[in-house]
Amino acid sequence: MNVRPLIPTAVTAGAAALGLLALSACSTADASDGREDGKLKVVASFYPMQFLAERIGGDHVKVSTLTKPGVEPHDLELKPRQAAQLEKAGYILYLKGVQPAVDTAIEKTDIDHKTDAAKLTDTGLHPEKAEADGHDHGAEKDDHGHDHGAEGDGHGHEQGAEDDGHGHEHGDGDPHIWLDPLKYAQVAEGVGAALAKADPDHAADYRKNAAALSGELKALHTSFEQGLKNTTTRTFVTTHSAFGHLAERYGLKQEGIAGIDPEAEPSPARIKELQTVAKSDRVTTVFFETLASDRTAKTLAGDTGLRTDVLDPLEGITEKSKGRDYFEVMNANLTALKTALGAK
Repeated sequence: MNVRPLIPTAVTAGAAALGLLALSACSTADASDGREDGKLKVVASFYPMQFLAERIGGDHVKVSTLTKPGVEPHDLELKPRQAAQLEKAGYILYLKGVQPAVDTAIEKTDIDHKTDAAKLTDTGLHPEKAEADGHDHGAEKDDHGHDHGAEGDGHGHEQGAEDDGHGHEHGDGDPHIWLDPLKYAQVAEGVGAALAKADPDHAADYRKNAAALSGELKALHTSFEQGLKNTTTRTFVTTHSAFGHLAERYGLKQEGIAGIDPEAEPSPARIKELQTVAKSDRVTTVFFETLASDRTAKTLAGDTGLRTDVLDPLEGITEKSKGRDYFEVMNANLTALKTALGAK
């Protein structure tokens, strides 16, 4: 009869413990390396950055966002677990100037790969350049004009750099660069290059995905350019002054009820001024957004006999959004603008 030698319980328990320690060590090493299940852990600050990370990273990344759907990103306050989430990331993508609390937390992190998207394109608005340009867009001449020149921003950006190093002045800029498809395309290319540095084993895929996304964004730009070329008016009124880059790109005039802060209350003098503008510029529509109250827009519209509609600044996607992703919502924005401006 074959007798199996008995293995002492203590030896078995010790081996199990060693196994658990080994697994724990691997798991810890994986986490400290900024990876999870073999994928690069990417933390995005809010939806426009999340969209880039997911589209460019593809199957090689695991993306999480600090700003959950339905949360107004400007007002976000980080919880301790979110700050800890930043420290465990392999790559962080954010846009300085949108979320002060996020900017502060990211500055304190000690990880090697993080990108401020504001350094990948020009965040400034240039009314003086537009006024000198003075394009005729097929309607009465707008106050801002626009230079439709090259697809780049004309400032000599090195697309792949995590720090632009060109001395750009971003202090008085508008952070809503993703609403200009061409500037967003520049950011996409820069993010592709930055991900390639963070995860060299998949560099070719990141660059390929970034180039493909950039191409789609340039096609979107063409749709906006053609769709808004000839309109009855060039002026639109919106509760949230988030559309400066879009307006400058396509020769439109944005009249914001409030400023960059979507919750700011306008003064009585501003309301009166907007009533005058609406009449003189043949404005038809007061736009509001999905993540902020529509009360002010409806009040102004009621006082001036205008209608209301949604113009989405795409700071987050919810069930109320007119689309499931960036491209669907931007196309909905184009449709709304064409109707409001009287596109021919």
